[in-house]
Amino acid sequence: MNPLVSRTTHEDGSGQTMSALPSDQPLRLMTVHAHPDDESSKGAATCARYVADGIEVMVVTCTGGEAGSILNPAMDTPEVRADMPGTRYAEMAKAAAILGVAHRWLGFVDSGLPEGDPKPPLPPGCFALEPLEVPTEALVRVMREFRPHVVVTYDETGGYPHPDHIRCHEVSIAAWEACGDPDRFPEAGEPWQPLKLYYSHGFSKARILAYHEALLEAGMESPWAEWLERWDDSRPDPGARVTTRVRCAEYFPVRDDALKAHATQIDPNGRWFAMPMEMQQRVWPTEEYELARSLVGDPAETESAEDGDLFAGIRERVGA
Repeated sequence: MNPLVSRTTHEDGSGQTMSALPSDQPLRLMTVHAHPDDESSKGAATCARYVADGIEVMVVTCTGGEAGSILNPAMDTPEVRADMPGTRYAEMAKAAAILGVAHRWLGFVDSGLPEGDPKPPLPPGCFALEPLEVPTEALVRVMREFRPHVVVTYDETGGYPHPDHIRCHEVSIAAWEACGDPDRFPEAGEPWQPLKLYYSHGFSKARILAYHEALLEAGMESPWAEWLERWDDSRPDPGARVTTRVRCAEYFPVRDDALKAHATQIDPNGRWFAMPMEMQQRVWPTEEYELARSLVGDPAETESAEDGDLFAGIRERVGA
C-alpha cells in the first residue's frame, strides 16, 4: 500500500465528521493550484472528461499569478505589462469557461520564483510567507461550501521548487485534515470530509521519452532531445509514484485550448504543441495521479495504473 494513504479515525474508532452522502447527489471534484494556467497544464483533460460525465468540478487558484513572466512574445506589450493582474484574471476566466469548471480565487499574492545565487528574499505579504493557518482557513471555507468528494493538488515537491507550489501542497494537506473537524475553523462552514486526495504528476521521463521516440520514428524533429540530455537521473522520477492513470485523450484538444487561453504564459508555437494531436492521443492517452489519502476501500483494489478513475470506491458509496 502507498505509505501516504491513510484513514482518518477518532480514538473511539469512528470516522471523522462528514456530511451524509445521499445517493442522488452529484459527484464533485476540486483541484487546487498555485497560479492561473496551472489548472490547464496539470490535469485539464481529466477535468474536462469528468465535466462531460456530469461531475461537478471546481478549480481553486491560490494566487493571482501577478509575478508570472510573459512567455509568449506576441503578448509582451506595454498594455499587458501595465495590468498583469487584470490580464491573468481574464485569462483564467476564459480557461475555466473552456474547461466547463467552476472557479474560485483564494486571493493571495504571487510569491514569484526567486532566482540567482544567493536567491533574493521573497516579497513581504506573498502567499509563501503567509502563516499557514490563514490560507488553510480560506481553502477550508471553499471546501466546505463546495463539498468535494475528491481533491487533487501537488506533492511535497510542488512538482518543481516554486515556493507557491510547495505552499499549495502544504495548504491543501492542512485543509484536508481540518475540513471535516468541527473544532477547526468553526466559522468556516459545516464540516465536510473529502474522501480521496491525489497528487497530480506531469512529465515523467517515460512520457517524455515516449514522445521523443514517436517523433523521431515519424521523421520529425523532437523538441524533447535537450530536456532528455539534461535529465537528472539522481532526482526521483514522479512517474515512479503514479498509482492511477486516467484515460482522457479525447479531451486533449480541450486541454490545449485552455492552455492557449493563458496567452501571456503559453506560446502557441512552443514545444508543448509540437507533437500532432493524433500522435499525443495514441502515444500517451492518460494523465497521471498518485493516491495520497483515502477513506474508501482498499487502494490496491480501487486504483488502476491502466484505466483509472479518481472516483473509484466513491461511486459505489454514493450510488453514482
